[in-house]
Amino acid sequence: MHELSLAGGILGIVEAAAQRESFARVRQLHLCVPALAGVEVEALRFALQAVAPGTVIEGAELVIDEPAARARCAACGGMTAVREQARPCPHCGAYRLQVLPDGGLRVVDLLVA
Repeated sequence: MHELSLAGGILGIVEAAAQRESFARVRQLHLCVPALAGVEVEALRFALQAVAPGTVIEGAELVIDEPAARARCAACGGMTAVREQARPCPHCGAYRLQVLPDGGLRVVDLLVA
């Protein structure tokens, strides 16, 4: 379950921000997890809850956006949103969609106390 490793990394980012910006508690943690990032969102929620006790994110509300990925069809050049692999192009029907880079999982913002 790599989501536990991701949760540890997120906690590290937030704790570094807490030290740098001098806050003691996060009230809301806002993440972006694109659809094709290879992250099981419910497992990530569970992992974040597991690592939270005794940290700045303990008790924080967790908001996770799950936007669709963007893809360009290599056959017709059409652009489309995709949520799963191996889908045909909605414009021409070809199975030649190329997913565009999306930046992966990221911390969007923090509401702190």
